[in-house]
Amino acid sequence: MATNRRKRYTTEFKQEAVRLLNTDPRSGREIARELGVQQSMLYRWQRQLQGGPKAIGSVAEALSPDEREELRRLRKEVAQLRMDQEILKKATAFFAKESK
Repeated sequence: MATNRRKRYTTEFKQEAVRLLNTDPRSGREIARELGVQQSMLYRWQRQLQGGPKAIGSVAEALSPDEREELRRLRKEVAQLRMDQEILKKATAFFAKESK
């Protein structure tokens, strides 16, 4: 008889999955499908990596649905801007090195 073993994911995998969820414009469902995980698991990792369910719940209860959506959008935008900034830093260093 075959036994079902629970699949274990590394912390790095979880962090990268949550980073994708926060920065990628696609839905959580699409990202979860691409990564081969359940959508609920992906959102659970997001809560855990952002301070746990109690921290999230208390803030989320104080926000209206529009405010929650705006907060989600702004977090994605900040993550994208940070990624763009890193790329620009690397490009600047590369071109500065080449011009010498």
